[in-house]
Amino acid sequence: MSEKKTRTRFAPSPTGYMHVGNLRTALYTYLKAKSDGGTFILRIEDTDQERYVEGAVDIIYNTLRQCGLNWDEGPDIGGNYGPYVQSERMGIFKGYAEQLVREGKAYYCFCDEERLEEMRIIQKASGQVPHYDGHCRNLSAEEIQAKLDAGVPYVIRQRIPEEGTIGFDDVVYGHIEVDVTTLDDQILIKTDGMPTYNFANVVDDHLMDITHVIRGKEYLSSTPKYNLLYKDFGWDIPTYIHCPPVMKDAQNKLSKRNGDASYQDLIAKGYLSDAVLNYLLLVGWSPEGEQEIFSLQEMIDNFDPTRISKSPAIFDTAKLRSMNGEYIRRMTPEQFMEAARPYIEATVHVPCDTALLAEVLQKRTEVLGEIPEQIDFIDALPEYSNELYTSKKMKTNPENSKVSLEALLPVLEGVSEADWNQEVIHDKLFALIEQMGVKNGLILWPLRVALSGKERTPGGGIELAVILGREESLARIRKGIAQL
Repeated sequence: MSEKKTRTRFAPSPTGYMHVGNLRTALYTYLKAKSDGGTFILRIEDTDQERYVEGAVDIIYNTLRQCGLNWDEGPDIGGNYGPYVQSERMGIFKGYAEQLVREGKAYYCFCDEERLEEMRIIQKASGQVPHYDGHCRNLSAEEIQAKLDAGVPYVIRQRIPEEGTIGFDDVVYGHIEVDVTTLDDQILIKTDGMPTYNFANVVDDHLMDITHVIRGKEYLSSTPKYNLLYKDFGWDIPTYIHCPPVMKDAQNKLSKRNGDASYQDLIAKGYLSDAVLNYLLLVGWSPEGEQEIFSLQEMIDNFDPTRISKSPAIFDTAKLRSMNGEYIRRMTPEQFMEAARPYIEATVHVPCDTALLAEVLQKRTEVLGEIPEQIDFIDALPEYSNELYTSKKMKTNPENSKVSLEALLPVLEGVSEADWNQEVIHDKLFALIEQMGVKNGLILWPLRVALSGKERTPGGGIELAVILGREESLARIRKGIAQL
């Protein structure tokens, strides 16, 4: 019999934003399918209505599309295994649970919330981990029928075996064996007839013929119960690939509630979608060689789930910044101008050489959202202290800076509007530097400060002069001399 074609699924809940850990799961799920020549499925798990956020499904669609993780089957494009929205599948699950009840592998539980709460309090007081005590496991058929006839609310619980072990293999964590006595009789169908996430998940994965389940390590402890369900139904068990958590630091997981960035937050800050995706690839997975920058096709070609780490993965913002900067530097000038234009236009409202501005920004920008603070001096010269003219590296101070500005002003005044470009200004100033017999910095640092009023700028003094234009540059130099 030929091996089944790989089918993977990304099954997010529409709770408002795309956590970077969720996006990494989507990426690994996509890469596993595509590296095997298989099918990548999008399934929306929206049965938890309390956490449902309006518009969140569109966020999922938009994020995946923006990252190039296009699905082969899903709610919007259909497929042979739909519907692909869990709330539209509600009629499916109860019948499967009732089948388990008939076969003695699940049972009706009529315990009300008051009894369950009292049970939990007693268990906690005696140092036990709260668990269902099996009160309804062995009700007689007559007792069950009487309660059903009386309309007593019930849930359907999984009947976990009373002894033995259940084992499974995980691609990342290896073979795991669990004593069944440590497992709880989990609820499969709630009192309102709706399935729990754990039950719907297993049924849907089977009905959609999923061959590989890729998810966070937090589901590792639930997997034995899933496997018992597969076994009870006589279904094939998928290959499991559990991924380590994405951590803020050694102790804390990334969390939106703690102010940690979602994918949307990162894009709003000016990170590039391709860079974020590339970085997430490496958060918990390592390639064979030294390569770090991967196109999506290269990710597909190189992805091997056995190289996913068991250890928690730290989300290193400095590393992401560095990678984002690398992506920016690899852009064509046209691509960078397109990406930077909204930030430039929101900050600069006076005529300037935007082509040169974009050129110098591309060399010095790591995150697009930081462009405004680099160029906010262009509209108007900020108030600044003369101490800015002091630079140990350039050996400048307010006194010698005034001398330098007074020397370079007539040189630049002698450059016409038509000749006001980098090459001419460079040649004129370097001729002055040679004539005065001083280091470059003694002339160029005071020029940069006088033109920008800032310590850090996207370009040097010559570039700033061209960006600002002749009249504005000369006016700022004169103001600098007057201020010193």
